[in-house]
Amino acid sequence: MTDTYYLHPKDPQPERLGRIVQALRAGAVLLYPTDTTYAIGCDLLHKGAIERVQRIKRLSNDKPLTFLCPSLSNVATYARVGDDAYRLMRHLIPGPYTFLLPATRALPKLVLDPKRRTTGIRVPDHPLCQALLVGLGNPLISTSARSAEGAEIRYEYELFEALAPVVDGIVELDLPAQDGLLLTQVSTVIDLSGPQPAVLRRGLGWERAATFLQRAGYAPETA
Repeated sequence: MTDTYYLHPKDPQPERLGRIVQALRAGAVLLYPTDTTYAIGCDLLHKGAIERVQRIKRLSNDKPLTFLCPSLSNVATYARVGDDAYRLMRHLIPGPYTFLLPATRALPKLVLDPKRRTTGIRVPDHPLCQALLVGLGNPLISTSARSAEGAEIRYEYELFEALAPVVDGIVELDLPAQDGLLLTQVSTVIDLSGPQPAVLRRGLGWERAATFLQRAGYAPETA
């Protein structure tokens, strides 16, 4: 049976948050909100849970997963961050950005690109994500959630119903009644593993990233 956790969006209740953290440490796979859209995730350091996430998303081992860190200082544990990359990330995070970086040996092989030895890392601007990361003490896998059958989903309840059979828990924000439309926005993806930044996907926050890159002497429109 899938557990449902209702949390305040800005000040998550400690007792409920503690139950989620305990479940994550035990290997639970959760559906949870981020600053872009709902994500499927688990504890970065739980191999069995990561393998389940890959099966849910139908990812082969050569397709890397993105994960969340609470701050730039945590990123340095799992990826090599050069001076230029550091300046860019410090300017943009927290926010809706995914950074591709060379991985360190601290990162499980299941979450990196085996050909390039890179990984995708985000530092989210979302109180609930930050609370989960601090409580868990480890990064969280974060892969965008969608129906396993690929059916179009417009409302949150449709996503919950579609994924309830395959996840252990669903984290819902305890908000006043709304229209329930599902946010399907994506992050801006910036590759920082090469000699200069390369924008691989334009998503939320793209204009802000483009402005900074231009001021730094790069050409994001042709990256």
